[in-house]
Amino acid sequence: MSATLTEEIPSTSNTSRNIRKTVLSNGLLVLTESMPNVRSVSMGAWVGAGSRDESMDLNGISHFVEHMVFKGTTSRSAQQIAREVDTIGGNLDAFTGKETVCFNIKVLDENVAPALDVLSDLVLHPTFTPEDLAREQGVILEEIKMDEDNPDYLVNEIFTQNFWKDHSLGRPILGTNETVSSFDQSTLFNFYGGQFTPRKMVFSAAGNLEHDAFVAQVERHFSSLAASVEGIEATEQAPVATPHITLKRKKSLEQVQFCLGVPAPPVNDARRYGVYLLNTMLGGGMSSRLFQSIREEQGLAYTIYSEMNPFRDAGSLCVYAGTSADKVEQMLELTLKEFRRLKEEPVSEGELKRSKDQLKSNIVLGMESSGSRMANLARQQMYFGRFFGVEEIAREIEAVRPEDIQQLALELFRPEVMALTLLGNLGKMKIEQGHLAC
Repeated sequence: MSATLTEEIPSTSNTSRNIRKTVLSNGLLVLTESMPNVRSVSMGAWVGAGSRDESMDLNGISHFVEHMVFKGTTSRSAQQIAREVDTIGGNLDAFTGKETVCFNIKVLDENVAPALDVLSDLVLHPTFTPEDLAREQGVILEEIKMDEDNPDYLVNEIFTQNFWKDHSLGRPILGTNETVSSFDQSTLFNFYGGQFTPRKMVFSAAGNLEHDAFVAQVERHFSSLAASVEGIEATEQAPVATPHITLKRKKSLEQVQFCLGVPAPPVNDARRYGVYLLNTMLGGGMSSRLFQSIREEQGLAYTIYSEMNPFRDAGSLCVYAGTSADKVEQMLELTLKEFRRLKEEPVSEGELKRSKDQLKSNIVLGMESSGSRMANLARQQMYFGRFFGVEEIAREIEAVRPEDIQQLALELFRPEVMALTLLGNLGKMKIEQGHLAC
């Protein structure tokens, strides 16, 4: 098997980044970014599908497969995998999201070959033995229980399931007790065979490496991955957000967990930098409006923040906090007041500049490690099909005007699309949709 296409990304879209990509003859895309001033190399095998791409009866199987590949391959036991990674001082990890699964390792540049050998082995040659499967079912069922005991996680899960109601995006990444308990070896292999195909995968790496030599190593390992014949995929319907008020009573909690959210643009929307700046001003740091108003001025909460959750065809912007039951209504009122201010009053140039500087700084600092650049490469390829340099992103951020922020606030913060979830010892508390007027 030989590589069919190698491309060096033009400098116009790649200022100060040495990014190259090669498509192998079986369709696997290999991306690298050379960082000659570091001693590490991070590499990851990414699958461009996650929990939202599962059927209802297979909910949680992406996460289950992610766990199971570590349990042994046709040539290594789980203990051998762990020992070999420790011997080279590597950091082997994996995660499952709504739209991606990633298996990754970070090592010193001198240990790229053995690290790639281990990583490719667990991705390409898992055994999914019935004995390991049964044990891991127990592990994941305990993980589900653990998350249900975590109020921060649970309020988000309850909110998400009701916000993206009757859509796979709203289902839990871990699955449910029923679905996880139903998985067997044939189910895992059938799912694995359909998802772990070259045209659904991206292999990315960043650090002190040379592209052509690295691609040759990847090719030696992944030549066994047969090219897939892709049929016409069914057109996916974008999820429709459901406005709701959900009160989940849990007497054992000392605090009420609070999640207030609205629909937001998808990950590749042209207005995304304006939305990120709006989020930064609203609840993205210690100087944000919510932090200053609700924590510093009123002392209503220890933690309060807002967060963007963008996906390929939808998104949400949510405010999270924890407070006493008798302070919930005041906190809701103050949060809606900040929504209203953003809609009615243009933000000042000074506040906008602070948010721009904060956002640009976060992006630059987030790109300093080989691991973050490896992940950035894969995500930009999967969501955009191109790569953005820091300078280009900075220009886009600087182009956002106060009137852009106000227009976004008017579009986002509409009472009729808002959703609220409260979790805790709520007593006889009642919140009606009319309380969300702003």
